[in-house]
Amino acid sequence: MTDTPIFDPRDLRYKRPFGAAAAGTPVEFTLRPLRREGWSRAVLRARFEFRDNEVRTIPLPWTGLDGDRDLFSGVLDTAGYLGLVWYSFRLERLDGKALELPERQLTVYDGSVEVPTWFGEGVTYQIFPDRFRRTAIPDPTGMVGGRSVHTGWFEEPVWRPDERGEVRNRDFFGGSLAGVTEKLDYLQSLGVETLYFCPIFEAPENHRYGTGDYEKIDPMLGTNEDFSLLCAAARARGMRVMLDGVFNHQGFVSRYFNGDGSYPGLGARQSKESPYYKWYHFSHWPDRYDAWWGIYSLPAVNESEPSYVDYIADGENSIVRRWLEAGADGWRLDVADELPDAFVGKIHAAARAVKPDAVIIGEVWEDGSNKVAYGVRRKHLLGGYLDGLMNYPFRSALLSWLLARNAGAFRETMETLRENYPPAAFYSAMNSLGTHDTPRILTLLGMGGDCGGESKEWRSSHRLTPEQRELGMARLRLASLVQYAFPGSPTTYYGDEAGMEGFEDPFNRRTFPWGNEDRDLTAWYTALGRARRTLTPLRKGDIAYVKAEGPVLAFTRTWAGESVLCAANAGDRPTTLTVAGSWAQTDGSMAWPADAGTGLAAIRLEPMSGLLLRRL
Repeated sequence: MTDTPIFDPRDLRYKRPFGAAAAGTPVEFTLRPLRREGWSRAVLRARFEFRDNEVRTIPLPWTGLDGDRDLFSGVLDTAGYLGLVWYSFRLERLDGKALELPERQLTVYDGSVEVPTWFGEGVTYQIFPDRFRRTAIPDPTGMVGGRSVHTGWFEEPVWRPDERGEVRNRDFFGGSLAGVTEKLDYLQSLGVETLYFCPIFEAPENHRYGTGDYEKIDPMLGTNEDFSLLCAAARARGMRVMLDGVFNHQGFVSRYFNGDGSYPGLGARQSKESPYYKWYHFSHWPDRYDAWWGIYSLPAVNESEPSYVDYIADGENSIVRRWLEAGADGWRLDVADELPDAFVGKIHAAARAVKPDAVIIGEVWEDGSNKVAYGVRRKHLLGGYLDGLMNYPFRSALLSWLLARNAGAFRETMETLRENYPPAAFYSAMNSLGTHDTPRILTLLGMGGDCGGESKEWRSSHRLTPEQRELGMARLRLASLVQYAFPGSPTTYYGDEAGMEGFEDPFNRRTFPWGNEDRDLTAWYTALGRARRTLTPLRKGDIAYVKAEGPVLAFTRTWAGESVLCAANAGDRPTTLTVAGSWAQTDGSMAWPADAGTGLAAIRLEPMSGLLLRRL
């Protein structure tokens, strides 16, 4: 590698420590221009965004030579500051010529806030509760929402608009908490250590993202006692439970808004004297109010209203606290960007007060370290807010590698996150290939990423051709191999391991195909889960890239002197990877010894194939 840059923030010769810095950590910078270029003076310019963009100019005196390069070094003091620092450099010569280097991000976070490690180490399994497993066909009589129930488990979800032109999501299949409990052994066999549930509280729609009553498990799912029994049974198998907290909006049909009078008490729409009236913003009571993305069935909540903050977080028996006490271990916050930082901080504090090892994960679709939402730079990862984020950038970068054969873009995207995120946040990311908000990953990979343009009627009935499915399966094996080897929690959306297909909602929310699973794919996921559970480097280890070029992506995870290599070739031609040291399959069935002269092992990667190897 040619040593050409003046400054490289990912090289410890130029910047220490790597990436984000805990507040109070002196950050050391060194510029390394070529001696022949004649630079005589260097300056660091640091802009503290969270301190009203205060600017500090710090001289970088000449500190010596390294071969043909001058060294200009200095230290940035981060004591007493939390937030983003935007830094740049200026080099000057005696003849008046100057060079400005572009502004870069430094994240300064609160290192005193400890993030529990359990979430990022193990496998997470995302369950859409209505569609995972039912033990009986439920009777919806008396349940809010005017529900209907499919008697056939493998029927299609309703997707056509009703006579009013609405898709109301009132058709249920009857998946239950008892059904999940019944399948805990299956989930344990997949290596699952965290169960992440889409909302389980009473709500009129099958997705339950318009909460009706935070205090009550939806009766179609079971009872509050069923929830605690599930948590206890999961814990006995070494699993934890994460709940979906939908605190930005609620249901039109809810005990709080009570838009249709389904609940006996006075909701905000019945009376301005309702204890919940201040939770909402009415431009004209009772028929015009703020709603999430303008969807009338999801009234938006004022998260700064003290009584609401008390109910969700601050109160002694708040929603966040009571469900952790009932057995949950953490919360995933829906649309975290739309929740005020102060509100998120209170949720975090409430959770930690009940369980010091509780984890708060946020739904953010971009780089969460520098996200601006509603004109405000968010504090998501500065400490005491979100412990980790849903890693949608990981999913996008992985698709770029598999479909565009651009492993370099994957590496660049992920290294940017590693540089911008506090280490605990990077290692606590929720790494999904698909969720309830995306098309099924197998469909995406089988179709080459093109899932739009056709009618909803076509998408409702379309299935991959045998050729597309074979290609999708091969790509999914590579995607999941990288996913399970990468830092952060590999998160499987229910049924992906069984070969489920589908486009957008509701076709990505079909019922789990019990009895019709793709058993080879399930066996593959089982093996990956076993590797993630038993190989410590995959749980805790540092990452180093061996190669990220074209279709070839290879990296190591290293912990306590033990290394695991993940190597994958998404191309249509074989390639040979040269890696220092001797390597073997994790089960010891095949080995690649290092050459006695070079110390390098030559590892052949067939087209569309990947390996997980342990260093000997």
